[in-house]
Amino acid sequence: MSSKTIICIFIVALVWGTTFLGIKIGVETVPPWFVAGLRQFLAAVILLPILLFKKELQWIGWKNLRIQITLSTLLLIGANGLTTVAEQHMTSSLTSLITALSPVFIFIGSMIIGMEQFTFRTLIGLLMGLFGVVFIFWDGIDDLANPDYTNGLLILLLAILCWGGGTIYTKKLHSKNNNIFLNLFYQFAFAGVVQLIFAFQFSQTIDVDRWSAQSILAIIYLAVFGSVTAFFAYNYLLRTLLPTRVSILSYVNTIISIFLSWLILGETISAKFLIATAFIIVGVFIINYKPGMLKFKTIQ
Repeated sequence: MSSKTIICIFIVALVWGTTFLGIKIGVETVPPWFVAGLRQFLAAVILLPILLFKKELQWIGWKNLRIQITLSTLLLIGANGLTTVAEQHMTSSLTSLITALSPVFIFIGSMIIGMEQFTFRTLIGLLMGLFGVVFIFWDGIDDLANPDYTNGLLILLLAILCWGGGTIYTKKLHSKNNNIFLNLFYQFAFAGVVQLIFAFQFSQTIDVDRWSAQSILAIIYLAVFGSVTAFFAYNYLLRTLLPTRVSILSYVNTIISIFLSWLILGETISAKFLIATAFIIVGVFIINYKPGMLKFKTIQ
């Protein structure tokens, strides 16, 4: 395995493990749609000079534009944007843990359209994941009486559905991204503009003077590292490793996110929460396990 591949593995695992923390810090003083919109718009601005320098900035055609807008709507506006809105009312650790269930939604959706088959192993994984969720909310069932908390949870579930829909749509395309940065530029730009329109439309108050330096730095971090850098590393890994092996990193992301939420934000991580985390991660792993996915050999 090359040193570049190892570096990219660490980037994806560590950076995407910090995004929930970054979002939580961002929404402390900045309205969530501004956090999401500025993040994606800045990511597009960062990619622009790169594409100009490489002389790769060009029109992608109406057909590809429709594809990129669809992906942007599902993955960036829907999944990322709604997750940002949800995290305004939920802890970073709980948000990352519930989001870890997204592969379950993807598998169920793939099974409905005939891309995956239901097996006994799938049933065990689903039951373990469900047990983990029930284990989390059993003692905190009274929290659902809080409308903000309930709305945050429902918005997060919608975000997960958007991520699942975007992922399945990508699988159904059966097309290669010849220039992933160019496609991402269109995705980031579209999402940034739409989310900033949402920000001006739906934010209750827009008082830039109250935006803390910490929140602004979190947005810049999310744009530079969470979007541009991590996406580059992720797509490099998809070209050098089998996708099933790259998917293992999602489990590492959740663990890192929960640890940082406890370490930096001081969020309470109980023994019951850790047990639920173990059940959900193991359940999702069982559902998505494929022979050979634990061997990180590069594609020849």
